[in-house]
Amino acid sequence: MYLSPPDVGPLEESYVLAALRSGWVAPVGPEVAAFEDEVAKRVGRGHAVALASGTAGLHLALLAVGAGPGDVVVVPTLTFVATANAVVYTGAEPVFIDCQPATGNLDPALLHELLRDLRMRGRRIAAVVPVDLFGACADYTRILPLCAEAGVPVVEDAAEALGALHGGRAAGSFGRAAVLSFNGNKIITTSGGGMLLSDDAALVTRCRYLSTQARQPVVHYEHTEVGYNYRLSNLLAALGRAQVRRLDAMMARRHQLRERYAKLFAAFPGVRLLADGDTGANCWLTTIIVDPTIAGWQVADLAAHLAAHDVETRPVWKPMHLQPAFAKAGALVTGAAQGLFEHGLTLPSGSRMSESDIDRVLGEIDHFLDGR
Repeated sequence: MYLSPPDVGPLEESYVLAALRSGWVAPVGPEVAAFEDEVAKRVGRGHAVALASGTAGLHLALLAVGAGPGDVVVVPTLTFVATANAVVYTGAEPVFIDCQPATGNLDPALLHELLRDLRMRGRRIAAVVPVDLFGACADYTRILPLCAEAGVPVVEDAAEALGALHGGRAAGSFGRAAVLSFNGNKIITTSGGGMLLSDDAALVTRCRYLSTQARQPVVHYEHTEVGYNYRLSNLLAALGRAQVRRLDAMMARRHQLRERYAKLFAAFPGVRLLADGDTGANCWLTTIIVDPTIAGWQVADLAAHLAAHDVETRPVWKPMHLQPAFAKAGALVTGAAQGLFEHGLTLPSGSRMSESDIDRVLGEIDHFLDGR
């Protein structure tokens, strides 16, 4: 039983087959333009550019807001490494910030402190990159005013959060630019892929240009600067268009699964769900946090039990400030992210899980808990 496998079927097959038969097999085509338009409308953005990955989107967005050598970019320490890697691609330095224990998302109180400290030290802050962790939006109600006051652009890493809401606004609608991921395990997939969204037409035009090797609009191949091979293919965009049509149903399925997890663990002290009570989350992954002093067991114990019964789980992201690749990076940490890493576990959450699949997973968890 995989954690979050792709959920594809006859609708996706029909869209991809139609794109293939159209002859638009090359990297661009009508499906790409339609996919961009549909996702932009869904999120509430004016413009979008479909890309080969969410990482590519973060890289381009950071370049577009001016990140470069000598700059710093504030990044949550609790995130997938792509968020930090994209900063390094620009030549800027990531500075990591800790999270709120209840949600795992960037702590606005710490952000206020960090922005003030960096400015006092004369550092140019190119951007703040909040991450919508596991499909729950960061606290933009507090984050955006802090960044506006400091004159720092926000690039929203909504890679995991398509379909989620904060204050009635969609994930991907916050900041100067935002980025989605359509990797194979995300809530919708294009196999591999991502999208950059913004209301700034000039920013999106710049990113689109850079994503196609910065080719000048002339008959021959003319390049006045270095670009990137970052565009999404027409065939994969067709797959994405079909997935968008099923997004609400797939989210509903994940919500139902989370509710069943919540009901099961409610009877056992020392276990809570990360971002519990966030009704705007898309429930991409359901994560439990265990206090072993109360529960009497460690998350590693449950992970080992489930692995023995062919059920995949995964620890919470290892914080970036603990990663060897970023050992020398600056960080403002409280231990919250490290605590979630040590005591958190993500459980199978895929929308393609059948009732029998769900019953089997819940049954194995119940069997483990009864033994404690």
